[in-house]
Amino acid sequence: MSSKKINIAIVGLGFGAEFIPIYQKHPNANLVAISQRNPDKLKALADAFNIEKRYTSYDELLLDPEIDAVHINTPIPDHGIQSIKALKAGKHVACTVPMATTVEECREIVRLTEETGLTYMMMETVVYAREFLYMKELYDKGELGKVQFLKASHQQDMDGWPNYWPGLPPMHYATHCVGPVLGLLRGEAEYVSCFGSGTIREELIPHYNSPYAVETTHIKFRNSDLSAQVYRSLFDVARQYRESFEVYGSKKSVEWPLIEGKPLVVHTAKKPEPEIPEEVTCPDFAKLLPKEIQHFTTRGVYDSEEHQHLSFTQGAGHGGSHPHLVHEFVNALVRNMAPYPNAKQSANITCVGILAHESALKGGELIKLPDFTLLDK
Repeated sequence: MSSKKINIAIVGLGFGAEFIPIYQKHPNANLVAISQRNPDKLKALADAFNIEKRYTSYDELLLDPEIDAVHINTPIPDHGIQSIKALKAGKHVACTVPMATTVEECREIVRLTEETGLTYMMMETVVYAREFLYMKELYDKGELGKVQFLKASHQQDMDGWPNYWPGLPPMHYATHCVGPVLGLLRGEAEYVSCFGSGTIREELIPHYNSPYAVETTHIKFRNSDLSAQVYRSLFDVARQYRESFEVYGSKKSVEWPLIEGKPLVVHTAKKPEPEIPEEVTCPDFAKLLPKEIQHFTTRGVYDSEEHQHLSFTQGAGHGGSHPHLVHEFVNALVRNMAPYPNAKQSANITCVGILAHESALKGGELIKLPDFTLLDK
């Protein structure tokens, strides 16, 4: 293993605090700074984790020459502009989902990575969750056979969440279901068609001029005979939190449980009918990580549940994905290689959601993904 160290700064310390000790223990990372606008919260976390550099100003942090890379965990509307600022300041970027809120911001991030040679990675949890890694292992070993169809969902009750959440169009935060359907085969979306369904409460609609309770998108894969279906809800739909991903192959198919915490169901072709389905407890994939951070796949970074970030708690720890995300980003910088998803792939995943909502507003019109989101363009 290389002895090279990457100097990291974490920006945003709600969900972002989950990553502090993972970076501190990664053998190729130095967590040199953290940033939080609230000085009291900043001091409390910096003192707790013994971090010397503390910034309440993001712009000041970007002027620090010691920092090689930033990991952005701020509110969704800030992701695009903060990623752009960091790249312009010469910093590598890891950013929580989604990449940005407009196609134009995604385009600018891709342009800057190409112009500067800097690395960008969208930190999509689902494509590093143990359930996804299990299905990816089956696919890579050929056990699924020919993949015929993919499906994913993300349903969550966002009532009570602050700031920009009320009335958010479902597909504007769709990467948790778009990411896995594209990520399993490392595919690209060519075009999308989306329908809105149902209506949210009247007081929620004016925030984004979006009425839909549910949005359902079909994704046509580029250079492939495959398509996928993803659906998303945020308000006024009775459903337990669920991030699901399903793959249907000619030899085996894997379906997500209907109730959180239940086993996956693996269907095997050509068995007697009662024997086709089998409940499978998904294995952990800590084996893929440096030993120093392997234990973070099965527990949070705090000792008590009440200190976990709400999204971490509702998402069942995001399937043990956090240390995998850290390792993918740091290892890419150490080895000078592209992470998954890189800037173009992140843009393709994110723009599926942005353009899907646009399609819904136009009655399901087919909308192509822009060329800048495609690897060979």
